[in-house]
Amino acid sequence: MALTTHVSQLDKTQTPYKIDPEQALRASQALLKHVKAEVKKLQESGQKRNLLAAEGSDDEDEAADAQPIWLNLATKQYITDKHRLKPSKIPVPHSLNTNENATICLITTDPQRAVKNAVADATFPSSLSTRITRIIGLSKLLARYKSYEQRRQLLAEHDIFLADDRIVSRLPKVLGKVFYKGTAKRPIPINIAPKDSNREKSKKVPKEEREAAVASPTVVAKEIEKALACVPVTLSPGYNIAVRVGLESFTPEQLQDNVTAAADATIQKHVVSGWKNVKSIHIKSPTSLALPVWLADDLWAENTKAAVTENADVAGTLQDMDRELSGIKRKRKVNTTRGPQSGERKKVRLAEEKVREKEDAAGRKERLSAQKASVFEDD
Repeated sequence: MALTTHVSQLDKTQTPYKIDPEQALRASQALLKHVKAEVKKLQESGQKRNLLAAEGSDDEDEAADAQPIWLNLATKQYITDKHRLKPSKIPVPHSLNTNENATICLITTDPQRAVKNAVADATFPSSLSTRITRIIGLSKLLARYKSYEQRRQLLAEHDIFLADDRIVSRLPKVLGKVFYKGTAKRPIPINIAPKDSNREKSKKVPKEEREAAVASPTVVAKEIEKALACVPVTLSPGYNIAVRVGLESFTPEQLQDNVTAAADATIQKHVVSGWKNVKSIHIKSPTSLALPVWLADDLWAENTKAAVTENADVAGTLQDMDRELSGIKRKRKVNTTRGPQSGERKKVRLAEEKVREKEDAAGRKERLSAQKASVFEDD
């Protein structure tokens, strides 16, 4: 099924740095229609539904009944120059984690008993506590899940992983590439430390006691619900950000709302220079084409354009100098030892020429000797 759409023209009175709601809705409708048609086709052919996932994609462990929709944001300049394994959280109007059967694994500081007591408290929402099937401390995580297979089993047993913000930066070394080769199930940080942790720190309370402190059950529940209502954003060196903003089960209007909210928040929070640094915004499924939601009219960054404009006269002068230098270079002899060809490359080239000359001389001597021998044989 061909996926076709076009970018609507913006009114001249409107700012270009804004997603057109009509265009976002058209792209959402076309993409969801395509995904559902592909799923129906696979079901009719008797193939497994998870074959729709692209080979080697980050959603290898995605739930069988929910194919993800990704927002791809491309920028004109680098977003970051280093790989950030700790994801940030972007709130969206429609949560991707509303499935009541989705299980949650909560990774906490030591001792884990404090968090277990908070979850078991009567004030903690029962609808949320039933979904938390495992609470494990960092030390027990290190002791029980040492091998690759044990970590892979842990990954398969749970749908969502949450981690205490105080230890989330240590988890990449503990969990390894099983969790961090993709982005689908990376632990999402939650802040469950008590609000008076700064006051306790000022009183020089031991670090072990500060890390063991946990907020009230109400605050813990609120932080977990807040994390479930957000989408994680993981930054890597480059010009692209991929954010999972929807599911196949969404309506076009829900997907449109999430796309707009996620794009605005991601640009505001992570993209230097904001919308002026954005080149394009697309949405796609693991196997579909990328449908455009927003395309920049100007592919150059503002600071680059300003630099070129300010130095236009200098650029013209440099071009004249380049033309003059190219004329001088044509007049130079090939075997000169001055100029840009001098140095190691020049020495290597001269050595190769000497070797070739010796080989040619030796070849001429052999040919002359052969000619003389043939003359004497004829006589």
